[in-house]
Amino acid sequence: MKEVYLDNSATTKVCDMALSEATEMMKENYGNPSSGHFKGLQAENVLDESRKLISKTINCDSKELYFTSGGTESNNIAILGTASSKKHLGNKIVTTYIEHSSVLGAMENLEKKGFKVVYLKPDKYGTISPSQLAEVIDRKTILVSLMFVNNEIGSFMPVNEVKKIIKFKNSPAAFHCDAVQAFGKVPINVKMQGIDLLSMSAHKIHGLKGVGALYISKNLKPEPIFFGGGQESGISPGTEPMPAIAGFKGAVWELSQNKNAQIKIAEINKYCRRLLSNNNNIKINSPPNAIPNILNISVKRIKSETMMNFLSSHGIYVSNGSACSKGKRSHVLTAIGLSDDLIDSSIRISFSRYNTKDDVDYLIKYLNEGINKLIKF
Repeated sequence: MKEVYLDNSATTKVCDMALSEATEMMKENYGNPSSGHFKGLQAENVLDESRKLISKTINCDSKELYFTSGGTESNNIAILGTASSKKHLGNKIVTTYIEHSSVLGAMENLEKKGFKVVYLKPDKYGTISPSQLAEVIDRKTILVSLMFVNNEIGSFMPVNEVKKIIKFKNSPAAFHCDAVQAFGKVPINVKMQGIDLLSMSAHKIHGLKGVGALYISKNLKPEPIFFGGGQESGISPGTEPMPAIAGFKGAVWELSQNKNAQIKIAEINKYCRRLLSNNNNIKINSPPNAIPNILNISVKRIKSETMMNFLSSHGIYVSNGSACSKGKRSHVLTAIGLSDDLIDSSIRISFSRYNTKDDVDYLIKYLNEGINKLIKF
């Protein structure tokens, strides 16, 4: 049976270079980078090389990049650590209703500690306006946390405007950006964009699971939320997972060799949208200007899980929402005002550079077949 993998926002296939780099670290260069002997120094060199390469892609100093276990840990360190270190300046934090669960969970924790969290509601296209930010950011605001790209519908946030507003309002706020779905897909320049903290994850860009990174501006010193041996300057202490970090480096290197990947993905997305728009039983939920990697739709009158399982039985793998939501009704689609029926029938299709138009044809064939078989008139 043919397999078509269209759940790349949940995780991606490991690319050849990531696998090769990780394998070498496990079989040959397996030393602990904290060890002072030759094997340790070899591993430390790879750690330094990885840090430099990834730092270069977002235009930060390598000393400002820290390896973590993934996007969730990066988000928690950024939010909890920064709030704690800046609480003497105020207790107000600004975010949105459509952030990733790891951000919303951290915000809930801060609310229990007495911080005031302001949640901004997106428009029907899943974005926040600069005027909304300007309305709530003030001199008591110590942190603004805004994702770069939404993980369910692919909408872009006004990332380039945040720091300008913070400065205009004379606010002491730091700007944290969850870039897990954007890193490696859109240009990111933390210095030019005024981002103080940026979260990334390797397994969204064809690296291994279990490793991510957090950029922290040299002007910030978040308080630690973990304690251990002092690795990663105490930001994420514990022995670095060198196979995964080397794989992260390999995945980033392959991105540099596939500079036209996003153009190809955009063409596939456009092709898929055109075919989907021919079916009155399908509503496209992602805005027209969404990142091309993500396409959220609702198949009317068919529950998401039912259609997802039907497609899976034919070797087509999509998602019925964020992989972290575990079956709960989407808070993102709720926030943009979709009806319960459309939310309960929503499916996220997410592309990578390994997908083709033939994959889309295969998807459309079985979507149509599923509609004919599963809709109860």
